Amino acid sequence: MTATLDDLTARIQEKASHSNALHARVLFDFGPEGRICVDSTQDPPRVDQGEIEPDVTVLCTMAVFDEILSGTKDPSFAFLMGQVKIQGSMGLALKLNAFLEG
Repeated sequence: MTATLDDLTARIQEKASHSNALHARVLFDFGPEGRICVDSTQDPPRVDQGEIEPDVTVLCTMAVFDEILSGTKDPSFAFLMGQVKIQGSMGLALKLNAFLEG
């Protein structure tokens, strides 16, 4: 069973509270399923389902994102297979890889 948007938001909040390496505004966009906004330029990081002007946007389904957070899908492989699309800074997208796996 795929996690809900609230489940994914809580898991991202947990990761954001333990990582200060990102220092960016990130939008995880799941299309009609919803979105999660992370602003780690503030202390503590803001994580919610609201609006943000992102430095990088990650587009994928909630199911793929759940697999990435669970460690069953490699984010780089998902990107290469077209399951994840990136808009904005590719440098930040590479930092996200470590953030999501951490």
